[in-house]
Formats: sequence, C-alpha cells, structure tokens
Amino acid sequence: MRGKIGLVVGLGVGYVLGTRAGRQRYEQIKARWLKVWNLDPVQEQVGRAKEFAKSQALAVPAAVWAGAIKVAKSATGEGTPGQKLDSVIATGKDAAAEVADVVEDAVEDAVDAAKKSSRKGE
Repeated sequence: MRGKIGLVVGLGVGYVLGTRAGRQRYEQIKARWLKVWNLDPVQEQVGRAKEFAKSQALAVPAAVWAGAIKVAKSATGEGTPGQKLDSVIATGKDAAAEVADVVEDAVEDAVDAAKKSSRKGE
C-alpha cells in the first residue's frame, strides 16, 4: 500500500513540476518566435507571399470553371447519348489538361518568386 501511495504522490509532484517547467519553456520559445516573426525582413517576405498568393488564387478556380462550362455544353449538344458521352469524356480530358497546365504554371511562378526573394536576401 505504501508503494502505491508513494507512486501516486511521485506522479503528482512530477506532473506539477513538469507543467511549470514546460510552461516556462513554452513562454520562452513563444517570445523568441514573436521577436523573429516581427522582424522587418520577415514581415516583408510575408507580405510578398500574401500578394503572390492573392495573384495566383484565382487562376485555378477560373480554369476549373471554364472546364466545367465546356463539359456542360458538350453534354447538352447534338447527337446520340453515346456521342454525347464521348464528347463529354473528351472535353473533360481537355479541361483537366488545361487545369493541370494552370496549376503547373502557378507552381513554376511560385518557385521563380521564391528564388528571386532568396537572391534578394543574400
């Protein structure tokens, strides 16, 4: 019985002490992170990243929407159900390829922007 009580007391003391030490260390890390985050060069890069994201954010949804419109038009076109299905499949493949191209272009632009910004920081 004594061993169990000692174990429970030991766990309680360890928990309390560990929590205090952990919280202090957390506060230290948080304070240092905030100092770094609020530096002008960091905020400059954050601003650049936000602007780039805004400029690229509309490219992909626009390509998806245009593809959806093309697929819908091909589904309502003339012909037998089989011909319509073939048309929808072909149009869907073309639309998917266009979306992939837009995404690839956006990724390439992001890589180029990152390279430019890393060169400025050197």
